[in-house]
Amino acid sequence: MGQSELNQKLCRVCAGKVVRKDLLHQIKGGENVPSYVLEYLLGKYCASDDEDEIRIGIDAVKETLRTNYFRHDEANKAQSMVEQRGHHRFIDRVEVRFVPSEDKYWATLDNFSYNKVHITDNFYRNYERLLEGGVWAIVDIEYMPSEDGKKGSPFHINDLKPIQLARFDFDEFLDCRKQFTTEEWIDVLLRSIGLEPDRMEHRVKLLQLTRLIPLVEKNYNFIELGPRGTGKSYVYSEMSPYCILISGGKASTANLFYNNARRQVGLVGHWDTVAFDEVGGMRVSDSDALQIMKDYMANGRFSRGITQVYADASMCFVGNLNQPVDTLVQNSATDLFQPLPKEFDLAIIDRFHFYLPGWEMPKNSKDILTSGYGFVTDYLAEAFHSLRKLNHYDTAERSFRFGSHVEGRDANGIRRTVSGLLKLIHPHGEFERPEIIEYLELAMEGRRRVKEQLKKRGSFEFYKTSFSYMDIDDGIERSVGIPEQGGSNLISPDPLPPGTVYTASVDIDGNVAIYRIEVTISLGTGKVRTPAGLEKGLKESLNRAVSYLQTAKERMGLVEILAQKDISAEAVDLSGGRIECACGVAFYAAIMSAVQNRRIQAGTMILGDLTIQGNIKGATSITEPLQLGLDNGALRVLVPLANKSQFTALPEEVVEKMDVVFYGDPDRALMKAVEV
Repeated sequence: MGQSELNQKLCRVCAGKVVRKDLLHQIKGGENVPSYVLEYLLGKYCASDDEDEIRIGIDAVKETLRTNYFRHDEANKAQSMVEQRGHHRFIDRVEVRFVPSEDKYWATLDNFSYNKVHITDNFYRNYERLLEGGVWAIVDIEYMPSEDGKKGSPFHINDLKPIQLARFDFDEFLDCRKQFTTEEWIDVLLRSIGLEPDRMEHRVKLLQLTRLIPLVEKNYNFIELGPRGTGKSYVYSEMSPYCILISGGKASTANLFYNNARRQVGLVGHWDTVAFDEVGGMRVSDSDALQIMKDYMANGRFSRGITQVYADASMCFVGNLNQPVDTLVQNSATDLFQPLPKEFDLAIIDRFHFYLPGWEMPKNSKDILTSGYGFVTDYLAEAFHSLRKLNHYDTAERSFRFGSHVEGRDANGIRRTVSGLLKLIHPHGEFERPEIIEYLELAMEGRRRVKEQLKKRGSFEFYKTSFSYMDIDDGIERSVGIPEQGGSNLISPDPLPPGTVYTASVDIDGNVAIYRIEVTISLGTGKVRTPAGLEKGLKESLNRAVSYLQTAKERMGLVEILAQKDISAEAVDLSGGRIECACGVAFYAAIMSAVQNRRIQAGTMILGDLTIQGNIKGATSITEPLQLGLDNGALRVLVPLANKSQFTALPEEVVEKMDVVFYGDPDRALMKAVEV
């Protein structure tokens, strides 16, 4: 359905709850006013399709804001205006509280900066949200000096009309959803946050919606890192009065979790979502905050002294990546969590349920802003708030089983992501099996992205990253990858030219790297040529391989050939690991492959080193190189017999999917490596 037809349908089905979103963009830039205030005024003055009437309406909105909306720093001017004129109309946020010691209800106006404004009971009885955190409203305030003189309050609310929704009918919202197909509803949600879905591919649409999951799913831990200017924080600053966005700064225990001195719960007890913008600049002011954050992100509760505190707030972290994604992924010294504060250790990172790839999000521009209709922000925020009470946590596992690599925290994150997408897209509870599969695969991708970075940071502790699921009906197991993973094609599945072979190594810190050894033979006088920048360990491995070849050339009948040829050798660091690699056997196999003009079998890696006499030296560890090789497309690997005792410790996936071949001397390794 086109934008025009969907606009008409939305206006018909959800009359009074929608607004043209492009008008909001037109006026928002020049007015620092909450979106739901602007949308209310736009709905009042610009309810037309006639451009001339809309232009007049926008002028009316601006004039209304000029005369009725006052900033915090204009509070004294506003109070003086009421005293001089006797009354004035304001647009302000109003909260009502009961003071037991006075047996009286008082109203507080934020921008008016007065917390003892008289209010009659008909207002807070008709509009319950005045007592539940307050609402934005159009308020008529009168000045009537108190009979108590200076001790009493002279300000009285004469009339009050909420701008924010005073009551929300959840059943009506569900009935509205039933009138739309899944694709139509996705488009409605995207236009409601100001984006034009017709300019997005389906995958990007779903990724955009994952930003909303923290608003509908309790205790959801979300992170998005990507380029600047993609609207990462917009949802959390503009889409819900139940969400608070913290821009950098300090994160303290008292502010976030619990203030012992006041015995008060922090932000997580008062908001549906606590979001941190520019997370790279976030500073954790005390060590307790980190430990409590770990407990809270894992269990939704924490302890302070003898107090056990439960809360439902989701936590979001958004920030910028300053390097290309390909560089971060392929270099073993970097990862996709590079911008996070150093205090964010593996334990905190492991608690993220979903990593949104911000580099796939389109840049903010006029092209992606919608000119269509979407839900009024406040109405949609109430819907999201109500959806938090639904629970689809186990829906995916009614039809599918998770693979062996999906462990406890992985499964928890995947379940929550699927639940959140179902709440957003299918709040009425009606969905098809293919839709569940789509959400399940996206959820697995987002969680696997987290775990892949953990594997790079935490050595082999987090090696189980090959996520999969099995359909209970047909028993077929399907794997789920991540698009940006540099490991998908580093090792070619096709045969390479003679003289080319892959090798891998791991250092004492657990860093792993893959190299492609390339050797060419040319007419010459028996020299060995290497590029100037060849790493010292690689050069020494090459020299040992050449020395062994010199001792064995007569036995192999290669004296004359080697005397008339020059050997050129280099090693290409495919993964950017830049670690020391002892790979003499791989160099020897590559040299012999080039001399004999025989190709190494496709997808083969060779591990191990040798001495100048041809004695084999085993690798420090084969577990990490083999897992990395498998992730990068290796089909078979030649391993020294000295490492055979480590075979039983290999992951099941490696044993099942890779052909592991052992060898005891260089010539046997060559025989098993080359094509027959």
